[in-house]
Amino acid sequence: MVSHSPGPGHNSTPKLTRQQKGKLGEEAACRWLREQDYQIIEQNWRCRRGEIDIIALHDDLLIFVEVRSRSGAGKYGTPQESVDLRKMQQVRSTAAVYLQQSRGKELQIRFDVVAVMLDPAGQIVTVEHIENAF
Repeated sequence: MVSHSPGPGHNSTPKLTRQQKGKLGEEAACRWLREQDYQIIEQNWRCRRGEIDIIALHDDLLIFVEVRSRSGAGKYGTPQESVDLRKMQQVRSTAAVYLQQSRGKELQIRFDVVAVMLDPAGQIVTVEHIENAF
């Protein structure tokens, strides 16, 4: 039996799965929002229409946040570029269900995107908060 060890320059860090990147991105987004005095009231809220990553309160606004994570600025573009029309419609329609079910006071709503760039090891490189993204 022959064992093979990677030579110098070989990156032996295991590749992160999409789910791992998503979880790291959402954790970073929540930390960022809390540091900006946002109150996180829901994470990964689901219904039949879909899922909303984060629902937060800030300055009498109810904010629905879509979190997008990427590692490297590769061929897939920036995280915020990945929020397409279909995704915006899905988040809006899911938010409508949430608003119908919630019995809180009437609040103005806003849709934000938090774009998180990760390095290949999963360390946070940048967090960009786009208010009123759609």
